[in-house]
Amino acid sequence: MSKTKVWIIGAKGRLGSTISDALDRMAYNVLTSDMDVDITDMDSVTAFMDMSHPAVVINCAGYNTHNWLEEDMVKAFRVNAIGARNVASASRKVGAKLIHMSTDDVFDGQGNEPLNEFDTATPDTIFGKSKLAGENFVRELNPKHLIVRSSWVYAKEGSCFVNSVIRQAKEGGVIQVAAEQYSSPTSAKVLADFVMKMIDANEYGIYHASCEGCCSRVEAAEEILRCMGQDPTGRIEEISAEAGKNSPRRTDLQNLMMKVTGIYQMPDWKDAMRDYIQELRG
Repeated sequence: MSKTKVWIIGAKGRLGSTISDALDRMAYNVLTSDMDVDITDMDSVTAFMDMSHPAVVINCAGYNTHNWLEEDMVKAFRVNAIGARNVASASRKVGAKLIHMSTDDVFDGQGNEPLNEFDTATPDTIFGKSKLAGENFVRELNPKHLIVRSSWVYAKEGSCFVNSVIRQAKEGGVIQVAAEQYSSPTSAKVLADFVMKMIDANEYGIYHASCEGCCSRVEAAEEILRCMGQDPTGRIEEISAEAGKNSPRRTDLQNLMMKVTGIYQMPDWKDAMRDYIQELRG
């Protein structure tokens, strides 16, 4: 029996590389691309899709910006919206299922409750607006789609909040952390496991996939230190919230569709964090 062919877009990124590593160990025929296939160019996407004919496409590509400069806005919408449009259109033509990775930033973070898949997305950043535009293209252009939103994703590859705290903890001294930001730190390894589950599942639509529980960045940093065997007392300095990426917000996601379907159970964020740091320490 032939292996299911899966194309991972953005395979060198934080999440894409984790998914790629996980699939390589399983019974899948994995195709990967990064900058070599320009998803903002329809001809480039179509050519690769027609040549490879994947059964499943996992789009992990994205451009994250918190600037409102026109050049950043153009690039964000080109990659996150037009890129998603091109991938959705081309994948539909070959009959492929599209798993499109998205973000908690499609919400403005001004509420006080966890956000589920049926809550209205109201982004207030360029990144969030461009990712929501991409989601809309995916829904419109490929009926065989699965949009997966997650939050505060961390992995061995690439820079992220968790790795930054770990690095600063090793250096000693005070660790600066943005105040009044709340969400759910999510292990890319756990997220990749969920994505693998969904490759062969007959499930479509929007799924939230964040580790269970909510914390502030301060609480997350304190837990990281504890997992490293360090006392967090006096080690964390809160940076006052300001306009832009450090503005106050709560964007923890409720994995409601997982609970409704019973298809997967995400671990508590503290458990996943502990496992991640133990793995780093060998």
